[in-house]
Amino acid sequence: MADMKSFLKRKNIEFSAKRYGIDALGAMAQGLFCSLLIGTIIKTLGAQLGVPFLTDIGAYAMSVSGPAMAVAIGYALQSPPMVLFSLAAVGWAANAEGGAGGPLAVLFIAIIAAECGKAVSKETKIDILVTPAVTILIGVALAKLIAPPIGTAASAFGFVIDRATKLQPFWMGIAVSVLVGIALTLPISSAAICSVLGLTGLAGGAAVAGCCAQMVGFAVMSFRENRVGGLISQGLGTSMLQMPNIVRNPRVWIAPIVTSAITGPVATCLFHLEMNGAPINSGMGTCGMCGPIGVWTGWLAPSEQALEKGAAALAPTGMDWLGLLLVAIVLPAVICPLLNELCRRLGWVKDGDLKLE
Repeated sequence: MADMKSFLKRKNIEFSAKRYGIDALGAMAQGLFCSLLIGTIIKTLGAQLGVPFLTDIGAYAMSVSGPAMAVAIGYALQSPPMVLFSLAAVGWAANAEGGAGGPLAVLFIAIIAAECGKAVSKETKIDILVTPAVTILIGVALAKLIAPPIGTAASAFGFVIDRATKLQPFWMGIAVSVLVGIALTLPISSAAICSVLGLTGLAGGAAVAGCCAQMVGFAVMSFRENRVGGLISQGLGTSMLQMPNIVRNPRVWIAPIVTSAITGPVATCLFHLEMNGAPINSGMGTCGMCGPIGVWTGWLAPSEQALEKGAAALAPTGMDWLGLLLVAIVLPAVICPLLNELCRRLGWVKDGDLKLE
């Protein structure tokens, strides 16, 4: 047992929730952002502007989402170069075999392949053959074996959430908005979660509402402490910056969470706001304005996941644009500071509690 622990330590193989549930998941979201998401945005711009060159660039970026996710996961797991480069093939296979649940398949399979590759790395004199062979053989074999059922399960779960939101838009609007919004602020990846579940449609709209409530809410209500820099870093970056303050005083989180509970059903019941772009957009909020951009791209050209659930392209009306503007920006910017002011009057939040380090 001691020898095994020593071996794992030497190989930097760490079985922990942080390593796999935070580091790997967060890196996967970045890989997905740098391929599928940015590719979708560029392709849509190219299509709307009539620039085929941009459309082609976007399509190329979108096509390598599997390798990008797998390499990002390998990077987060601190894989040696031979393992890291071999994960490109693993990611392609897992994403292709996983179908709608490709990102979830990539997450599981890339972790296993990377750790197996790390275990054999530099253990033989023919490392240049052994390490990539082990990484790719194990990864692709797992992709053929378990990626399809993983994809089916993830797709089914996402479909259940989508159907439940359509049947109970008020209560599910609250639940999805609050939970995805909380995930966005926690040191995990709401974007990866939404991508894994293929969260689009009305449920995707609720998720966008919850994420925007957290980011815009924290940015505006902490303006007195953090000024313009904090407004930009939280409003266009991430509300995760507030986690140290939340740990010190959890009550600073009350206003954004309650705001998301309000804007969620406003999105689902009042404006019927659907996010039919790439599912990752559902968990991005106003980070680079990807949430609103995802809603826009979904109007013009729904993603494959959205099309599978019956989505169709539409010409947005003034009410659609009004709903997006109110849910994503205006309501969080107004409601959250008002709720936080109430918390201040109750003595739950004090000056300096929201100051970024």
